[in-house]
Amino acid sequence: MFIYSIGCKLISKTWVFVFIYTLCFLPVNGANNGPGGQSGDQESHNQHSVKVGERLFHGLIQTGDQTIDCASCHYTNQIDTLNWNPSALAIAKTTKDLDSTEFANRLFNNMTQAGMTAHENVQLTGEQVKDIRAYLDHIRETGLREEKPVVTELLIFIGLVLVILLLIADMAFFKVIKTNAIHFLLITAAGVGIVKILYTEAVALDRMQGYEPQQPIKFSHKVHAGDNQIDCMYCHTSASHSKSAGLPGASLCMNCHEVIMEGPKAGDFEINKITRALEDSMPIEWVRIHQLPDHAFFSHAQHVEVGGLDCQECHGPVEEMHVMRQHAELSMGWCLDCHRTMDVDMIENEYYQKTFEEYHQDLVEGRIDSVTVADIGGTDCMKCHY
Repeated sequence: MFIYSIGCKLISKTWVFVFIYTLCFLPVNGANNGPGGQSGDQESHNQHSVKVGERLFHGLIQTGDQTIDCASCHYTNQIDTLNWNPSALAIAKTTKDLDSTEFANRLFNNMTQAGMTAHENVQLTGEQVKDIRAYLDHIRETGLREEKPVVTELLIFIGLVLVILLLIADMAFFKVIKTNAIHFLLITAAGVGIVKILYTEAVALDRMQGYEPQQPIKFSHKVHAGDNQIDCMYCHTSASHSKSAGLPGASLCMNCHEVIMEGPKAGDFEINKITRALEDSMPIEWVRIHQLPDHAFFSHAQHVEVGGLDCQECHGPVEEMHVMRQHAELSMGWCLDCHRTMDVDMIENEYYQKTFEEYHQDLVEGRIDSVTVADIGGTDCMKCHY
């Protein structure tokens, strides 16, 4: 009731300004058109084709005996789940160099990995094929549509700030609430909410736990590392001797896919992207997932080769992930907790035997039970922040 009362007063004072502003700046119909107040016929035709193509793609127009709904398989919005079918954007990119005849052949003769025609019931006229092509061209230029945002902490934060401003305005001008004690109580409550949001967001700053972006190729770690048991080091070859684990180039992928031309999930569509990358001499632009701050030093070689850690220690059950995601929060506290509890192999590991002879001897003679990473300097600031 309080917010409603103040809102009504503010609206009553500003509606005239809004009305005048609208009259002054509202575009006049036809002002931006060509000579004579008419837009170009070609542009209008293209927009019409795009709109018709969109309706065809989403199954909103009757096509033959069975109306098709391309979007039920080939998504047009950005999604946060895995869909093995190529998106409308992926199709648009792979067909951009095809002429009309080749595009139509690709559309009507698309084969699944089982040898069946995926679009055997598709019934489209030549004009409808052109409209769908126009819609795909439009998507290639604009990208996949983003989902509308839901209520987030940012909106709550803005709402709390507005509440405080309204309360202050009421204290100074409107006097809807007669008792100042109530103002102070509500301002304090809203302030506590703001501080809590600021603290939560500050702690989570630059932490990406659960991050699993869409990649340019739908590569499944479950299929490769899980089902086919490919060693992580076969693809991430530099993990044993470098700071970075590295990413495989397209030529390494072709060691297997020279023979394996179809995948169990996405057929040949995704594998063809590797072939095209090699033919065009273009790198595959993978989206990086695990990213530490620039002021933090981390070496895969130190952990994988010297420490003997499995990849799953930090990256989680990779062999179960179709879509790779950041498993751990990778915060400083998370790393320090591991260093304080992780035992170092002073008996079998030759590096630690020679580097920390005293600890090795103490373990052999039974004077100590174990040595943690923290005992050998793993919690020193300069180890990571040089």
